Amino acid sequence: MEYIHRAIEDIVKESANNFKAVLVTGARQTGKSTLLKHLYPEIKEISFDDPFAEEQAKNNPDMFMMLNEPPVFLDEIQYVPSLFRYIKMSCDKSNDKGLFFLSGSQPFKLMDMVSDSLAGRIAIIEMTPLSLREIMNDEFKTPFLPTLEYIQERNISVKKPDNIWKIIHRGGYPEIQDQNMDWNMYFSSYIKTYLERDVRELAAVQDLDAFRRFMVACAARTGQMLNYANIAEEVGKDANTIKNWISILEASGIVYILEPFANSALKRVIKTPKMYFRDTGLVAYLTRWLTPDTLANGAMCGEIFETFVISEILKSYSNRGLDYKYFVSYYRGKDKIRKKKNGDIVQEEAEIDFIIEENGILYPLEIKLNANVTADMTAAFRVLDDLSEKKRGMGAVVCMCSMPGMLRENVLQIPCWYV
Repeated sequence: MEYIHRAIEDIVKESANNFKAVLVTGARQTGKSTLLKHLYPEIKEISFDDPFAEEQAKNNPDMFMMLNEPPVFLDEIQYVPSLFRYIKMSCDKSNDKGLFFLSGSQPFKLMDMVSDSLAGRIAIIEMTPLSLREIMNDEFKTPFLPTLEYIQERNISVKKPDNIWKIIHRGGYPEIQDQNMDWNMYFSSYIKTYLERDVRELAAVQDLDAFRRFMVACAARTGQMLNYANIAEEVGKDANTIKNWISILEASGIVYILEPFANSALKRVIKTPKMYFRDTGLVAYLTRWLTPDTLANGAMCGEIFETFVISEILKSYSNRGLDYKYFVSYYRGKDKIRKKKNGDIVQEEAEIDFIIEENGILYPLEIKLNANVTADMTAAFRVLDDLSEKKRGMGAVVCMCSMPGMLRENVLQIPCWYV
């Protein structure tokens, strides 16, 4: 299969020029090893998926480091946590940059190891499944923001997919982009490998059948507020076990937990986070939507479309090496707002699907599967006007409309492929 150029390549190169070590982390099979081997083909690679290499590094780390002098690429580094101490000592002996290139598929676990031993010596880069921009071979790299300036810049290179639901259904893992790859077989193998390696490694889970049912239950709830008790009842486990298992999904890059917007001025905000899968192909497989057409017309189409859009927004930031965790959120409050729905005026809880904060400005987003959207859909944006210390910026409805446009003075409509 031909190599797919990744948007984060320049960030990796820049990091290698400024740090002694570079860690590329993310979910299994997102292309971490392929990326590093493509950028640095001359550097020796050692994979700790190889039991012999793992054993040598664990049992005789001094000799291992002596025989594998930097620059070196150590793949699946999470399997040999004791090696971080020796990597630190090697880094401290040299003033050179780009000594160690590391990759691993257990982000949270790796963060703990790195913060303990390599703080200040290492650049940490998150690798996600392919973005729509990468799939469409679009080199546009600016992080998404719902502004006129962004739309004008985006207009230059944007490419509309022939069938967006085919892309949503297939997902963003690099290997699945080969049209000869059987979709069912790929995800069946992916889940089997994930359960037997990452899940057991992270939490020593013994009941893998129950964990598989748990993954299906979570996939059916992508885009919804987290309800541990509800999932626990369906899976037949207690709520504490479910909390632990969700932390495993998050730690291994399978799901993203979107925290609610927090501000003391908003007294009636609901503080429950929402859960999103990071890959819509995996969601479709787990919930058994077997074709793009059945997915597009099925009961979960709205939630999966929202999952896709939010995932694409997050990728636009992580592909620039930006840690988005502290400036994205969603809002839902107990206060009722009046809005038009199917021609009638109704009262609903105020909800904003996604909020991006930048330089003290809040950019609210609604995500709608509709092609025809209206300004009434953004009535909840007014909640943000009550905040004295922050300013509400331009908002938008991200949807299936044919082209960008203004819904009212400070609200845009934006096609999903513009993200």
